[in-house]
Amino acid sequence: MSHEFRELLKKIGSGTHTHEDLTRGEAAQATWLLLAGKATPAQIGAFLIAHRIKRPTAEELAGMLDAYAEYGPRLRQRDLPHPLVIFGHPYDGRSRTAPLGVLVALVLAAAGAAVLLHGSGFCPPKYGLPLEVVWRGLGVDWRGWSLEQVGQSLEQTGLGFLYLPDCFPQAQALMEYRDQIGKRPPLATLELVWSPYEGPFHLVAGYVHPPTEATMLELFALQGIQSFTTVKGLEGSSDLPRERTAILNHCGERLLLKARDHHLAGPEIPLAEEKELLRQMHQLLNGDPSPLAPAVLWNGGSYLWLLGYAHSLSEGIQQAEELLRSGRVREKLQQLQQQAHLARFS
Repeated sequence: MSHEFRELLKKIGSGTHTHEDLTRGEAAQATWLLLAGKATPAQIGAFLIAHRIKRPTAEELAGMLDAYAEYGPRLRQRDLPHPLVIFGHPYDGRSRTAPLGVLVALVLAAAGAAVLLHGSGFCPPKYGLPLEVVWRGLGVDWRGWSLEQVGQSLEQTGLGFLYLPDCFPQAQALMEYRDQIGKRPPLATLELVWSPYEGPFHLVAGYVHPPTEATMLELFALQGIQSFTTVKGLEGSSDLPRERTAILNHCGERLLLKARDHHLAGPEIPLAEEKELLRQMHQLLNGDPSPLAPAVLWNGGSYLWLLGYAHSLSEGIQQAEELLRSGRVREKLQQLQQQAHLARFS
């Protein structure tokens, strides 16, 4: 048993009226002890559920990110023409709506951006469809890639994905506890705001509950992150909704975007069986009619504008449509597939 960890656990687990928040240093220390396996299973489970009940502060999350930066993987700065775009999507995937993160990343890369995603396989407590599985269905298997290979892919194709079981097994080991407690612990928030890159970046973080946005903004201030976009997205992802107003905060500016203003509104696309979803994605990439088209144009166009690749949202949507129609997005996927083939046999 870790007596050091027990003292930190006592602070946050003492009850509604007597608990104390951890300092940034204490939160970093607790996270380091979790990742290093210094705490017992009973202590880890108690900490995760007690911290969820208490709710994490921005200072605590900043300390957790400090520990991730010290203990976890970090891509060295690469030779990129623009700041890296890092998308934060929940690792436990999607269960109701079609995930668009992979297609949006391909659209942005086809426009000249460099995009980094990170995640795992099927994860608790939701066990929804993860982005890694979508990538694999499109012929890109990120499992087994080294950090150097991911960095090379960012330079050569503009796309990269960090697969948690390979690049950060200490964090992956904590997934078991999420399954056992049946809830996302505050550690899950780190999935949305983790930036494992040593160079300049723009962070895009999704969330579900409005109080999370305020916590994120305070966290970014503590971490010195000035280039960011928060999104009240579908199932907590970075995917913008179409049937309601999209609520964003872009580098401190509040934005309300409406798909209907651009003739792209409609019901959210339900999650189909994996095989059907991949068929719809291939239809879109091949220039054929696809039910995914309005949502991809809305998301791709919005991010092209937000990230400075288009002068207006309307122009961004037009650019996304042209990138798809011309086959440049499909060509970007083919380039990445070739990179994946080389990585597998290198």
